[in-house]
Amino acid sequence: MKYFTRRFVRPHDLNMSNRLFGGQLLSWIDEEAAIYASCQMNHDRIVTKYMSEINFKLPAQIGDILEFGLEVVEWGKTSLTTRCEVRHKKSKEIVIKVERIVFVALDENDRPVLYGQVSATDSSERITRVAS
Repeated sequence: MKYFTRRFVRPHDLNMSNRLFGGQLLSWIDEEAAIYASCQMNHDRIVTKYMSEINFKLPAQIGDILEFGLEVVEWGKTSLTTRCEVRHKKSKEIVIKVERIVFVALDENDRPVLYGQVSATDSSERITRVAS
């Protein structure tokens, strides 16, 4: 698994227990995974179809730096399944695991469409695509 992105946990990200709000973390995961999937699929119109059970392992607190790791689990004709782990940058301890996040490529009428990619792209390709 490659870790692509890092984020600070800031005060407005906290819940009433002064820990990272789970909904905020899931929003970050969905965004990071969608960018990754879009680059892997080489397709701009995708949607999140499914997230498997979510397993929160450790809390995160204000000031923590979190790293987002992603990898392709399965290639489909119109979909791509990824796996995500978020960990503390310093300790490398896992904060959360999501075993399956499925994205579907859509056409201009919001119908599933073949996207044509059959294997993972190089991480440098991913960065180039995101920046452009």
